[in-house]
Amino acid sequence: MRILVTNDDGIHAPGLETLEGIARELSDDVWVVAPEYDQSGVSHSLSLNDPLRLRQIAEKRFAVKGTPSDCVIMGVAHILKDQKPDLVLSGVNRGQNVAEDVTYSGTIAGAMEGTILGIRAIALSQAYGAGGRANLKWSCAATHGAGVIRKILEIGIEPGILVNVNFPDCEPGDVQGVAVSAQGQRNQALLQIDARHDGRGNPYFWLAFAKARFEPGNGTDLKAIAENRISVTPLRLDFTDEPELTRFAAAFRA
Repeated sequence: MRILVTNDDGIHAPGLETLEGIARELSDDVWVVAPEYDQSGVSHSLSLNDPLRLRQIAEKRFAVKGTPSDCVIMGVAHILKDQKPDLVLSGVNRGQNVAEDVTYSGTIAGAMEGTILGIRAIALSQAYGAGGRANLKWSCAATHGAGVIRKILEIGIEPGILVNVNFPDCEPGDVQGVAVSAQGQRNQALLQIDARHDGRGNPYFWLAFAKARFEPGNGTDLKAIAENRISVTPLRLDFTDEPELTRFAAAFRA
């Protein structure tokens, strides 16, 4: 099995190293094509107005001055054009990608691009808690990642579907199993604007989230992570909502 590995945290991210290790448990044909710099939050964007700069770092390891989607396209259509990958793995992201995160995440986008190109694709993220980014438990993803991926591949990934996997903020031995979860929803009232001023008195702003507790919905990715379970969520490329499609069609026929 030929595996293409990418991420959105950049070529030097510890999560990418973790994912390379996971991929090598599955295959000895692993290729890495990742962004030159951190691309967190770029979603499914493409570099249309700037050239893509490709830099080979080592054998089967490349950096692209572009987005995660650019990296997957470069990997499939250029670097591996003579033998395309059988699987795209994106991550392991520094922090969970659950609920609304999936619409912003470059990690999800890397897997999404693989799915668009007709390749099975899985996004993987490692949650962190009160200890912050400096205390991520990468060992959780490293220990359980290959097993979860093998099970997903055994089940099978249908065309047009990508799989979003999130590992909880706990030691590997404290994981309470796997939960197949729906995409959750946060309380968006927690989203805030942090207004500041620079040294010359000019205003600037950070997007920020207030630290507050809320009850995640049962059966959701948020609930799974809160319960120290690995969350597995199938996501569909087709955003069409079938019930609303029927309702709108009936209304326009009236």
